[in-house]
Amino acid sequence: MTSTTEKLQLLLDQFSGADHVLILINADPDAIASAMAFERLLWRRVTRINISNINTITRPDNMAMIRLFGVTLIHVTKIDPQAYNKVAIIDSQPEHNVSFAPFNFTVIIDHHPHVGYQAPFMDIRSDYGATASIMTEYLKAAKIKPSEKLATALFHGIKTDTNNFERMATNADIRAFQFLFRHANIHLARRIEQVDLRMGFLDYFKKAIEEKTVSGSRIFVHLGSVENPDVCVLIADFFMRVNSVTWSIVSGVYEDRLIIILRNDGLNKDAGKVAHRLFGRIGSAGGHKSMARAEIPMENLKEKIDTPQKEHLRLWIVDQLDVSLSHGNPNHRP
Repeated sequence: MTSTTEKLQLLLDQFSGADHVLILINADPDAIASAMAFERLLWRRVTRINISNINTITRPDNMAMIRLFGVTLIHVTKIDPQAYNKVAIIDSQPEHNVSFAPFNFTVIIDHHPHVGYQAPFMDIRSDYGATASIMTEYLKAAKIKPSEKLATALFHGIKTDTNNFERMATNADIRAFQFLFRHANIHLARRIEQVDLRMGFLDYFKKAIEEKTVSGSRIFVHLGSVENPDVCVLIADFFMRVNSVTWSIVSGVYEDRLIIILRNDGLNKDAGKVAHRLFGRIGSAGGHKSMARAEIPMENLKEKIDTPQKEHLRLWIVDQLDVSLSHGNPNHRP
């Protein structure tokens, strides 16, 4: 087993003072924090270093994180790959998105399962709950005391990717979290966690409350067209706060895709399996026992729905869910 100190040296050996380095991420709290840590490791070791995101950042908590920590991100569409002689991908892998294709990677650091790409330096630990935990170990090995902002970002990244340690986490994640706790600004972290609404989302909450369908302990609403799919997630989580609700399903249409968010109380249920069974053949679908997501191109629904009007979509989704949750596997009943 290679120690973290040895891995750190192998990592730093990939770079020289003349290098122009690009860090590529699919921006979320874990990726942003990990990129910040990677940038800190290379501070004063290279000529230039920039962080680039491949996705459009719209989640209010992510936007607050970038603003409060002063992170500078450049969207990948504004990047010239030829301007950088070294490229690192953090908290993702090249096969995860076509936006990574134009780049040749020197470094890959990730906690998702390895999908085949090879690079001069790779540290892929699929047993870890967050890439931020890996980066915290590198900082410790480099004897770098993280600034308050960096520690808070990594602290938030671990909490987010492990869902407050309710999803897969290891002792390494816990040790990293404990170390960061001593240096983080907990009040700032809590502020970021609580910023999950935009003013425009409030109208969707009003619509969801007025148009919801309640069947026993299940609650469902189809919002129609939404300006951001995150609002479906927020409302699904909101409905799960009602004490009698055991299943919460919220759907909406975004950029010619039907987005379906499933939540449950985690007791003898598996939202991921339900989503995959119902929608996996016509779109991407899956998740965890208590939370899942399906995204279906509207084109794939033409043979199943006469017209993509809001009420027709609502009735089709209700029909799929009623069959699965009421008459399917008893383990999936609310």
